[in-house]
Amino acid sequence: MQRKRENTRFLHRIKAEREEECVMNTVQILMMLTILIYLAAMIWIGAILSGKNRTTDDFYLGGRKLGPFVTAMSAEASDMSSWLLMGLPGVAYLTGTADAAWTAIGLVIGTYVNWLLVAKRLRNYTHVCNNSTTLPLFFSNRYRDEKRALSVIAAVLIIIFFVPYTASGFAACGKLFANLFGLDYVPAMIISAIVIVAYTTLGGFLAASTTDFVQSIVMTLAIIVVFGFGIMKVGSFEAVMANAQSMAGYFSLTQIHDAATGTASPYGILTIFSMLAWGLGYFGMPHVLLRFMAIEDVNKLKLSRRVATVWVVISMFVAVFIGVVGNAMSKVGVIPTLEDPETIIIVVAGVISQHGVLAAIVAGLILAGILAATMSTADSQLLAASSSASQNILKEVFMKDMSEKTGMLIARITVLIIALIGVFIARDPNSSVFQIVSFAWAGFGASFGPLVLMALFWKRSTLQGALAGMVSGGVMVFVWKFLIRPMGGALGIYELLPAFLVGLAVNVIVSLLTPVPSKEIQDEFEKVAKM
Repeated sequence: MQRKRENTRFLHRIKAEREEECVMNTVQILMMLTILIYLAAMIWIGAILSGKNRTTDDFYLGGRKLGPFVTAMSAEASDMSSWLLMGLPGVAYLTGTADAAWTAIGLVIGTYVNWLLVAKRLRNYTHVCNNSTTLPLFFSNRYRDEKRALSVIAAVLIIIFFVPYTASGFAACGKLFANLFGLDYVPAMIISAIVIVAYTTLGGFLAASTTDFVQSIVMTLAIIVVFGFGIMKVGSFEAVMANAQSMAGYFSLTQIHDAATGTASPYGILTIFSMLAWGLGYFGMPHVLLRFMAIEDVNKLKLSRRVATVWVVISMFVAVFIGVVGNAMSKVGVIPTLEDPETIIIVVAGVISQHGVLAAIVAGLILAGILAATMSTADSQLLAASSSASQNILKEVFMKDMSEKTGMLIARITVLIIALIGVFIARDPNSSVFQIVSFAWAGFGASFGPLVLMALFWKRSTLQGALAGMVSGGVMVFVWKFLIRPMGGALGIYELLPAFLVGLAVNVIVSLLTPVPSKEIQDEFEKVAKM
């Protein structure tokens, strides 16, 4: 009799395990289908818009026909790469609010100021200045650089910094599929890259901008659902706050938490300024600045600025607090303690998926949100790097008589080549998304940021000053990152701040030491200033 009861219990256990396995398989299928439908929709958009790319100008700038909402949301979606849903929450989960919050504050300020000061002036100046369709081309046209040295060097810098930036996006996609479905990292990363390349090569800038608009909506839904679900599972927002305040320096803007020792260390004023310096990067981001150049009606930029700023404030706040909520979820046992904090949203989505069919679909949408964050940046970066290689190097230097048909072919080929290089760099699954993005952000901010500001707002800036400032800012990023910053102490600040200041100072000094710009350049500057 006893043996019969044991056999019955054993059979019931086996049945329960099989049922659970079946449920798990169903959940995974639903999540995968949701993601596949999302990916197919992005490719479909690219295919629809492919017919509108008749010239290289259409392919790279969309004929300057973007509406205010698409301009706003595509600019921010292309900016908020995978680090918004992976990097920023991961930092907050591990070390508390200080690092993540000051970074977010700097980015919010930078977003608003960039829209306020740069957007309108850049749109008007690029149009007046021989209808410049890329940032490097604008630099050369603005300073009457007949040898195109400025645009070629700028194009090289874009390729140098955008390739690893794009690679970070591919890496984020690889982590997503590897963690969720137990796939090998490399094949998962390659499949994601293929989808991004597909709709980008088909639809160009219009496809990238339109999909970015859709992706910004998906990203917003993803972070709000994860945030709300996390609070519910912990018990209340008060419980989340109690957990954060129980750890030394965790919920502070002047201290940082050490998870290994459980202690706090000071978060000094230099470090705060270093993180706020993230905002300076906006002035030099080619994929963001392109959206300013592409808006159809300059008078609608005010609406775009308001929409963009509100979205950034909300998304940044929620992203930081997802890390805080996630830490509390680990403490109460809802999720395990994470070895890789950057996977927090993936793990939470997995927990959500266990609450029925509808929850599994929602979890699929959350994961699609991570893809959206990644893809919305990667597509813009691919286009910017491709335009630099095909338009600013090949066409301007080697193939000046290139036909439009040839130009479109080369544009698509360069997108593919750059993507392949990005895939090669992203082959390491242990690479940090946040670290890769932070270095590329510094590179663009320091090399292009001062140059954009000087070109738009200082009539006395010269070609020689522009060249010297751009190169010195870019070089200083490498010098500070690899030679000076490792020394630590006051020198351990984020490389963007000192490199930006060096680029700005060199531009001013060299400009003052070289002849005044021609009357033609000054008259053009005055014309734009009055618009």
